[in-house]
Amino acid sequence: MAGVIARTFSTPRHTTHYLESGPADGPLMVFLHGWPSIGLIWHAQMEAFSADGWHCVAPDLRGYGGSSVPAAGDAYAIEDIVADMVEFHDHLGGESAIWVGHDWGSIVAGALTAHEPKRSRGVVLTSWAYFPDANSLATLVPLVDREIYPADEYPDGQWDYYRYYTTHFDAAVADLDADRAATLASVYRRGSPDAVGKVSPTAVVTRNGGRFGSAHRAPPTAADPALWPPADFAMLVQAFETRGFRGSCAWYTNDEANIAYARGAPDGGRLSQPVLFVNGEWDPICSITGNRQGEPMRAACARLAVTRLAGGHWLPVECKGELVEAIRSWLRSNNL
Repeated sequence: MAGVIARTFSTPRHTTHYLESGPADGPLMVFLHGWPSIGLIWHAQMEAFSADGWHCVAPDLRGYGGSSVPAAGDAYAIEDIVADMVEFHDHLGGESAIWVGHDWGSIVAGALTAHEPKRSRGVVLTSWAYFPDANSLATLVPLVDREIYPADEYPDGQWDYYRYYTTHFDAAVADLDADRAATLASVYRRGSPDAVGKVSPTAVVTRNGGRFGSAHRAPPTAADPALWPPADFAMLVQAFETRGFRGSCAWYTNDEANIAYARGAPDGGRLSQPVLFVNGEWDPICSITGNRQGEPMRAACARLAVTRLAGGHWLPVECKGELVEAIRSWLRSNNL
């Protein structure tokens, strides 16, 4: 990435590897990735916003890439990851920032804004809504669309894969680690309108004996260069070859701690800052269109805007330019 510098910041409790671009004196924009990724997923957005004059940073979150990968599963509670970002933000100068998240990165961005409101002047949540009472199975399952997922057949709906981490963690990680390049290539696929209203494969992970069924490894899969440019995908694969999937998957195993942390947020976790939610209309798991999944976010965000893009779950790489333009429009409309 031209103009991008890779850096490392360490404290006694944690090391954060991150990418940095744009003018150091520009307004701060922090990009937080989700599962299974690294800061590099924001390549296109960093390039665009750096050119606009923003000081852009994209850390590898705890358990990923060049950042710390603790051995204990309970080290991946959201409170610990927010603490990482608080230290990191102080290192960057502590200027109130725009926080942009995708997937679990959206959960971190929302939690940080709720608990540390002075650090955030606006939040962009991509592909995962904000839940003031914590992202957890206890929060998500009651919102499942039972027209698609009858409770007797799909008790956890599309979140069955999440449940599988809590009941078969070692097996889930072993399957992902069996062929890390194929796992990543199979995960990063473009969305399709054909998936709308259909049962997601994530709803049958338990009954299939794992994400990849009896094979217990991803099928040979070629990466889609329209999503990750080949050089970027090679760096993504190398990050997971080095670290494996254990740390990143442990994020799914801390529901009780995450609920307790969320309930300690000021004002019940209500966000007063401008919030943009970017919905992938073809996302079979996290779309808020035509279901109740967005209700807690709508109730908890005083200044919420929703933008819908024709894509699946992987919007930072699937709808690169469209996501940039959606964020730019929202920034202008809120004088940010």
